[in-house]
Amino acid sequence: MPTNNSYSKITPDIEKLAKICAANEIDVDLYSQYDVKRGLRDINGKGVLTGLTRISEIKATEIVDGKSVPAEGELFYRGINVKDLIAGQGDDMHFGFEEATYLLLFGKLPTKEQLHGFCNILADSRSRMPKNFFRDVIMQKPSSDLMNNIARAVLNLYAYDYQPMDVSIPNVLRQSLELISIFPQIAVHSYDAMKYYLDRDSLIVHRPKQGLSTAENILYMLRSDNKFTPLEAKILDVSLILHAEHGGGNNSTFTTHVVTSSGTDTYSSVAASLCSLKGPKHGGANIAVVKMFKEIKKAVNDWEDDDEILRYLERILHKDAFDRTGVIYGMGHAVYSISDPRAQIFKNYVRELSAEKGRSAEFRFYEKVERLAAELIAAERHIYKGVSANIDFYSGFVYSMLGLPLELYTPLFAIARISGWSAHRLEELNGHGKIIRPAYRCVQDRVDYVPLDERE
Repeated sequence: MPTNNSYSKITPDIEKLAKICAANEIDVDLYSQYDVKRGLRDINGKGVLTGLTRISEIKATEIVDGKSVPAEGELFYRGINVKDLIAGQGDDMHFGFEEATYLLLFGKLPTKEQLHGFCNILADSRSRMPKNFFRDVIMQKPSSDLMNNIARAVLNLYAYDYQPMDVSIPNVLRQSLELISIFPQIAVHSYDAMKYYLDRDSLIVHRPKQGLSTAENILYMLRSDNKFTPLEAKILDVSLILHAEHGGGNNSTFTTHVVTSSGTDTYSSVAASLCSLKGPKHGGANIAVVKMFKEIKKAVNDWEDDDEILRYLERILHKDAFDRTGVIYGMGHAVYSISDPRAQIFKNYVRELSAEKGRSAEFRFYEKVERLAAELIAAERHIYKGVSANIDFYSGFVYSMLGLPLELYTPLFAIARISGWSAHRLEELNGHGKIIRPAYRCVQDRVDYVPLDERE
């Protein structure tokens, strides 16, 4: 909550200085001139190789006649197709996210005995949240942004650790497992504290329950009656699996590698990755999709009228509607082209949940917007690699059907991605690599120093 004092205001003096800062921008043409891969991507958007990993792989192209061409997207965790990982759970999936986490951390699928033991370790860590942590940290002046509150809580955990700076593999694994286990509590309880302080809601805090999975405990802690259906828990579990990891090149995971390579502690590394994920270009896209659909529903009278929907999508694309950025959120991806495998996997579960919730008509509307938006963007933007819906297109809709508050959408991403971050941190430490230090070319002309009394 910002305070009403001079430190929270942009003064006229700061405005003048800001104009000087803005005048120092770099001409984008210089990136081509010096062959600098802006955003660590080439002209086609392909990421520049900066490291090696065994943890996950994104496949979006195939070789045809010696040339790389767009292909159906695939995602692999430790060499296993995520589609097969989820399908293998069957209808009785209970600890799917925990199994995926084990796979990401240790490089192989667990046996029944190993999974049972792993879940017990997480449950034990979950029950050992530091004493009075909720009162002394989470409840202390929460901001209106949960990601800020979670990052602050993670940094505070440093003070509760008896050996926080030990970066040996056993100690970092211990810290990682503890963070994976208590992230749902930190997120949900941060939400409780925020609503209590900012909205003056009643404060009801539910502790996690032994024997429940991560997905089940999230619903259990959030709901006043602690109740949820098997399908609700299952689809949230699937969502956590699909968000757990996505290659080493995504912004927050790359942040994990960069910060870990400096030799810093686990809590600082995770907090840095959280701050990256907080950015609207990374973890906040599902919120943008929900807000966009809210506007589309207001503007479109007939959800069955393709022409009416298309006209409004054209307005969004032409920066004449919604937030006027020209972006149809949830469509397209930096790597995937023909399809995002996560969206395809998720879609079948979304269809099933929408039927249970009596929102099948809304699901069909989403499908229609997905089809029309892909056709429109491909036609107007001339995207050579194609465009398709990404995981964010449907995840916000799912969370709304689960009754999850908007403020928790990005934290849910973090609850899942902490598994991938932990695996990458351990991999970076295990590799004994050098500190990551990319180069920047300076394009500033040399100028002479002018004594203070002679400056105009």
